[in-house]
Amino acid sequence: MLMSGQDYRESLRRYHPQVFVNGQPIASVVDEPLLAPGVNGVALTYDLALREDCAALMRAIRTDRAGGQAVNRMIAIPASTQDLLDKLEAVRLVCQETGCAQRYLGGDALAAIDQTTARLDAELGTSYGERFQAYLERVYAEDLALGVAMTDGKGDRSRRPSQQANPDAYLRIVERRKDGIVISGVKAIITGAPYMHELLALPGRNLTEADADYAVCCAVPIDAANLTLIARSAGRPGEAAATFSNRYGQSTAVAIFDRVLVPWERVFLAGEWRHAGFLTEQYATHHRHTCIGARAGFGDLLIGAGTLMTAANGLDPDHTPHLREAMVELIQIVEGFFACGVAASVYGVADPAGVMVPEPVFANIGKLLLATQIYDMQRIAHQVSGGLIVTLPGPDEDHNPLTAGRLSELLATRSDIPYQKRIEVARFIEDLTASYQAGWYSVISLHGGGSPEAMKRAIWRHYPIADQTALVERLLERGLLSDETGPKLRRQPGRCCAMGCQAPAAPPASS
Repeated sequence: MLMSGQDYRESLRRYHPQVFVNGQPIASVVDEPLLAPGVNGVALTYDLALREDCAALMRAIRTDRAGGQAVNRMIAIPASTQDLLDKLEAVRLVCQETGCAQRYLGGDALAAIDQTTARLDAELGTSYGERFQAYLERVYAEDLALGVAMTDGKGDRSRRPSQQANPDAYLRIVERRKDGIVISGVKAIITGAPYMHELLALPGRNLTEADADYAVCCAVPIDAANLTLIARSAGRPGEAAATFSNRYGQSTAVAIFDRVLVPWERVFLAGEWRHAGFLTEQYATHHRHTCIGARAGFGDLLIGAGTLMTAANGLDPDHTPHLREAMVELIQIVEGFFACGVAASVYGVADPAGVMVPEPVFANIGKLLLATQIYDMQRIAHQVSGGLIVTLPGPDEDHNPLTAGRLSELLATRSDIPYQKRIEVARFIEDLTASYQAGWYSVISLHGGGSPEAMKRAIWRHYPIADQTALVERLLERGLLSDETGPKLRRQPGRCCAMGCQAPAAPPASS
């Protein structure tokens, strides 16, 4: 069943999570003004899926069901390279409207859990896969919005989870009962948590045998007993100058689990520590791939706003080379990392579980590019817009009878560009690039889905260095690069020349 945005809002009324925002308890998430921009953003993912002109991107059809079943693309598990391409485009579409799609993280996690439970069952003879498939049917039937609780508090980062002074710095199993597991600990940076239906808790790193209690993956209703969410407001609600983020934004939350009971049918990993790293890596690969679509949508907003602001300043990039070059650089950045997402989709590889996994090198390169170039994107927007975007008087002056008239007269540019349009575009760019919301976009782009260092490690781990080395070695053996005066490559033992060498004789045994 596909819900509408209004259906989604009404569904939230059936949940009663314990949520605090800005130090205050929230009685009703869906009616809370501080969370409204986030609710609006997720609601749009539902409404777009019901639009026929968006159906090809926003709906996935399950071919494993008789007659098929339409599933919202944000939570659909990709089964083909076309699915990966469609999700990339769908996330870009949503983010063009909202800045951040939020809900797609749930789909990324479902794909990784599907892969991991199938792997567990094949290797250990467990029944995790059957449990997960039953849960997945419910998620699809109810069109749920799922938050992902992956990042732990981490405590002293020089120590492993089991070595922490406070064992609850990471989420862990504290008791195994006949009816389920009891978990305690903390998860941080949970996207959209207050207005999700459920949380998917995942391990956030490789684990050792000593860390087995921390190898836990499970689904937890957002209003589970003993679960507390401590959240930020979504966007900049109620701020007149926030022309974009007072309507669309994102809350993030810290979740405190204080002996939360999770029934066994909702548990998909419970102590199998060797598989925690696989689950973490697969989620990261899916998520970094879709992050590319998210920031491309944000980049589209900057490209459009930069073009409008240039015109509002009375300039034409076609006749202003330095502005044209800046805009081309912005386009190059956005479409450059998006192209990596396309490549990761096209070269995706099917997992034994039937999940189509983005090619990890391209997925990580694309995410690394956007993570480090988000600041260049904002810089270019500032460059082409001028200083007015942060020095313009506040919106209250627009209605001041003593100043509004003269401001509109003196800060106007061309006669065909209304002053009001100029200041609207200026405040839009300020909101996206020079406000609290802009800082959020920067940091979440840099660290969301893992730090740049994590992406570099993944690129190095998956890149076929050995193939490139073998290529050059083959060329050297053919004499194509021989140069008696040049440096010599160090060869592996027994292959220091074209003919190969005899291993030195073993030294005589001592008497």
